[in-house]
Amino acid sequence: MYELYSIYKSMGISHNVYEFGEKICGSLKGRFEAIDEMAEYNQLKVLKALQKNKVSDIHFVPSTGYGYNDQGRETLEQVYADIFHTEAALVRPQLTCGTHALAVALSSNLLPGDELLSISGKPYDTLEEVIGIRPSIGSLKEYGVSYAQVDLLPNGDFDFKGIKDAIRPQTKMVEIQRSKGYQTRPTLSIEKIKKAVSYVKSINPEIICMVDNCYGEFVEEMEPSDVGADLTVGSLIKNPGGGLAPIGGYIVGKRAYIERAAYRLSAPGLGKEVGATLGILQSFYQGLFLAPTVVAGALKGAIFAANIYEELGFRVLPNSTESRHDIIQAVEFGKPEYVIAFCKGIQAAAPVDSFVVPEPWDMPGYDAKVIMAAGAFIQGSSIELSADGPIKPPYAVYFQGGLTWNHAKIGILKSLQQIINENLLEKDVI
Repeated sequence: MYELYSIYKSMGISHNVYEFGEKICGSLKGRFEAIDEMAEYNQLKVLKALQKNKVSDIHFVPSTGYGYNDQGRETLEQVYADIFHTEAALVRPQLTCGTHALAVALSSNLLPGDELLSISGKPYDTLEEVIGIRPSIGSLKEYGVSYAQVDLLPNGDFDFKGIKDAIRPQTKMVEIQRSKGYQTRPTLSIEKIKKAVSYVKSINPEIICMVDNCYGEFVEEMEPSDVGADLTVGSLIKNPGGGLAPIGGYIVGKRAYIERAAYRLSAPGLGKEVGATLGILQSFYQGLFLAPTVVAGALKGAIFAANIYEELGFRVLPNSTESRHDIIQAVEFGKPEYVIAFCKGIQAAAPVDSFVVPEPWDMPGYDAKVIMAAGAFIQGSSIELSADGPIKPPYAVYFQGGLTWNHAKIGILKSLQQIINENLLEKDVI
């Protein structure tokens, strides 16, 4: 299609890169159809919850001040509880990000003398200071909560023997991180999470099982809360916000644990009764409605990226044929200049700040310089086209997002074009 290529050409994509991309796309039709079927299922699930709760335009009316009797906020939380099949939900703009939502869930349900046990290995970098792995003001460690972890086995499975040996009388909560974070390990499937939660409960049914669900929502038919997780936590500027939520996080799960989280978020005695929504509820509802389709586009982009870079000889995780359990695609380059060039290409494909050149910097909460490409409508929204990575071995980049498949596609093509333009890849390999 000459006219289509002509606009790609005008946006800096060479003919070789375009044809290489088209060849890869042609091989992915079957997988893309399966993703569309999953999106249809999850779209109906969300629609059913909205209809069940009789969502009306009255639920978009803003509240101010204390936010007492905010019908839109209360109904939205019931919608989330219905989608995730939980007793209760806390969905608030006052939860500023995924890390904050996780910190609230942890700090509200762990008391001095309790122990937090991570059974999926090292948690995401920003949680290290929340927990106290790296010293920080206000960490769980500072308040007398201890921490232990059990690493995943080399093949990415849970180490059940290690988990049994690590659980002690003071173990109050087990944490599972579904996505890989800045690690080159497999994302955990719902089936694996189910087995792990069941195993922990068989040892001690009183242990709270919390799952960090960031980047995983609407990728599969079920969520961690469907397979026994007591708390499931995520960010609204990732999957469930659909690219429209301007801020926010969610915590869903058992009523007693959600109540404690609400008291920690606001204040003892106030809990869920306060929290003004300030006119952003419509974006929460509408973003949630669009989320399954947006996630489908991001998944197609991730699979496209895996196939592109695996074909070029790089290690990708997941690989080009593996099943998907989140929207993140890791590409292990082995050299920092590749990571930087990749991010430059993603930034150049952005609808916002496409002219900006990303550079590694000392980002708060991380132990190494991090480069981030995110020309997004919502600052830091990683359901939008974005890529990032720490500048440290194994020099892997983590690509995610794309509000539409077509945008994710040109983002990956631009990343490859940038690598070629910087003479990091031989032009005749494609």
